Amino acid sequence: MSKDTSEERTLLIVEDDRPFRERLARAMEARGFTVTIAENVAQGVTRAKESPPAFAVVDLKLEDGNGLDVVEMLHSTRRDARVVVLTGFGNIATAVAAVKYGAIDYLPKPADADDILAALLAAPGGKPKPPENPMSADRVRWEHIQRVYELCGHNVSETARRLNMHRRTLQRILAKRSPR
Repeated sequence: MSKDTSEERTLLIVEDDRPFRERLARAMEARGFTVTIAENVAQGVTRAKESPPAFAVVDLKLEDGNGLDVVEMLHSTRRDARVVVLTGFGNIATAVAAVKYGAIDYLPKPADADDILAALLAAPGGKPKPPENPMSADRVRWEHIQRVYELCGHNVSETARRLNMHRRTLQRILAKRSPR
């Protein structure tokens, strides 16, 4: 039987951006956590099997695959683990997938240590505070288009048909970076 997460402060950080990973590890150690790090899915899965932590911060897109594989492994070895998923490529579909795999929160990068700590230690079932910088209407539109595009298997013509949009207009939107 595993310890209660409120008493145990073990943290696994799975992140392929080395400077960010090291900075976050130092910040979380300063906040009382015993930190273990991994830089890819394979290392994250190994660490989750060897010594399942009470908390984890996992990047969604890693060089060797999807961070949700680490989240899934962690929850199969420790059901009460509290996992926060980070990503620089956020959209609604991946946020939903992260929660289905067992993440308690989903934060866009760059997230600072205080935001991550608040997410990790938030009361289960508690309502999060409203965002300081909510998504713009352009960003919400872009997120919706990205979700439909993913659901259509990255088929531009099918996505354009479902969104009632000209295919070339959709291609221009998809070629641009996400709005803030």
